[in-house]
Amino acid sequence: MTRFDFSPLFRSTVGFDRMMNLLEASSRTGEDGYPPYNIEKKGDNDYRITMAVAGFGEDDLTIEVKDGTVTVSGSVNANGDKERTYLYRGIAGRSFKRAFQLADHVHVSAAALENGLLHIDLVREVPEALKPRTIKIATGQDPRQIENPRQAA
Repeated sequence: MTRFDFSPLFRSTVGFDRMMNLLEASSRTGEDGYPPYNIEKKGDNDYRITMAVAGFGEDDLTIEVKDGTVTVSGSVNANGDKERTYLYRGIAGRSFKRAFQLADHVHVSAAALENGLLHIDLVREVPEALKPRTIKIATGQDPRQIENPRQAA
């Protein structure tokens, strides 16, 4: 895999540290594609990560959210396999760890395991102070003028 060196960009940009760190982190992940996953957009502010985790139970999976990253890890109890003899083993049961970077104001709302699929629901909730708002334009009066409180009473 080709590695990119982002250090020249650090020297010529100001205020883009987080973006550069995300690019650098994504380029050095050595993920092998296991377990397979989908990311879908369910609505304007709703997303879902679906991971195929056949053979894993609820107790074998861990979901952790820290510093804008969702990390899903799974480990299978190896003691149960010692009692079994496989002629063919096509269902992968190896441990894994997969991380997803979340955008600003996105958080995990729910997680569910059904039919071998782990669903992680995400919601983007932008605070009111950051949402666009319309400013009313005053006409004919000085918008800075304040009514005399004595006359209003």
